[in-house]
Amino acid sequence: MDMSGKGIKEGFSNETYIKLQSQKIRDRIAAFGGKLYMEFGGKLFDDYHAARVLPGFAPDAKLCMLQALADQAEVVIAINAADIENNKYRGDLGITYDREVMRLIDCFRRVGLYVGSVVLTRYTGQHAADAFKKTMEGLGVKVYRHYQINNYPSDVAHIVSDDGFGRNDYIETTRSLVVVTAPGPGSGKMATCLSQLYHEHKRGVAAGYAKFETFPIWNLPLKHPVNLAYEAATANLADVNMIDSYHLEAYGQIAVNYNRDVEIFRVLEAMMTRIFGKCPYKSPTDMGVNMAGYAIYDDEAVKEASRQEIIRRYFKTACARCKGQAEPEEIRKIELLMDEADITPECRPTVLPARAVAERTGRPAVAIQLPDGHMVTGKTTELLGASSAALLNALKYLADIPDEIKLISPEVIEPIMHLKTHLGSRNPRMHTDELLIALSICAVTDEYAARAMEELDRMHGSEIHSTVILAHADNKLFSKLGAQVTSDPIYEEKKLYHGA
Repeated sequence: MDMSGKGIKEGFSNETYIKLQSQKIRDRIAAFGGKLYMEFGGKLFDDYHAARVLPGFAPDAKLCMLQALADQAEVVIAINAADIENNKYRGDLGITYDREVMRLIDCFRRVGLYVGSVVLTRYTGQHAADAFKKTMEGLGVKVYRHYQINNYPSDVAHIVSDDGFGRNDYIETTRSLVVVTAPGPGSGKMATCLSQLYHEHKRGVAAGYAKFETFPIWNLPLKHPVNLAYEAATANLADVNMIDSYHLEAYGQIAVNYNRDVEIFRVLEAMMTRIFGKCPYKSPTDMGVNMAGYAIYDDEAVKEASRQEIIRRYFKTACARCKGQAEPEEIRKIELLMDEADITPECRPTVLPARAVAERTGRPAVAIQLPDGHMVTGKTTELLGASSAALLNALKYLADIPDEIKLISPEVIEPIMHLKTHLGSRNPRMHTDELLIALSICAVTDEYAARAMEELDRMHGSEIHSTVILAHADNKLFSKLGAQVTSDPIYEEKKLYHGA
């Protein structure tokens, strides 16, 4: 079943962003006399959230921006020693934080960025942290230790003293821009920067601090869909965007910031006053260097992309709740954000077409909106799951193959189904990964199958919705193809255990 629709419209200039952002950072370095410690929040690599809400933003845009400053920049990676001890994992990558540090170093080096060192934050003598330090030093990476400070961040007098920051190792740096990043939140990036400012000041070195966060975008309205989408993405943190009251008081200008940054500003102001004698900033917004808002050239396109991201987050959280992996408050928060953005789940173009097929057939269905806006659906059959059927229909459309052509004959599918059943699978229908293996085999002798395989790259940027929670294999395959997937929060079968 095919339907037409609108494709994704760009509204953000990646080229403008990189140019403005790199110049802003150069200006901030100069303002502090030639050295800047920049706390880098969010993802440096593969920032797909930014790419989704700012269509035109390249997932590696921030990395490209740093590459433009490569001759001035060095990277310091902060990792909480307790996270090493506790084997903390990055859920999106499935690796521990200490392994993520190694991966980040390799990634930075691969693109020509200099990694100066690693710092263990909140160190209290953890054995696992000591072992990690030994391993990294054996690989030629310098490792420093920053100690846990009692009553951080409230006891400013103690923190900014020889018994506080003064106990920390001084991180030796050689470049004018020191980018402090981390494998995940709670790693101590800000404390690392402030500790270094304390040590640099005692050594008579002019150095400053800045914060790089893409979201919320400070010069967009508080309720702009881009900023609402950021709240939806962080619903599990129970934090909110808010007007920067300090900025409003100092300049009479409305700026948007994150509540945690606003709440901690008085403490940061006190710390920097003790270090410098006077705080160089009047507001949390002053500390930032984000120029993303100035690279938006089609606000309506960005708004629509952000609305769609909020809906995707709603479905993702609803499915996580169904699996016992999210709290009811997270769903309620995103529902409130949808109300503020004046949208419903059905505003996602693929939802109603998928549900219409499911209602007609009485079985799970999938709808795929291709990047050109064309809509394709797939229904569950005796041979194929809905995801596989929809994927075949999409490839047929992209390759201009008539609907009546069978890309994979039943004689090929049936032995695979038999094997799955023989190996204990209760669902003999082919998943999408199995479908592509079968299609690739057929492509050796069948011209149509070969044409269909050549169109896989054109699936990138597709939007997909399923009327039931997808199997792990289908989710993984669609992700590899660069598609955005949502599902209604319903399992195909009513049972307690749902395997991969």
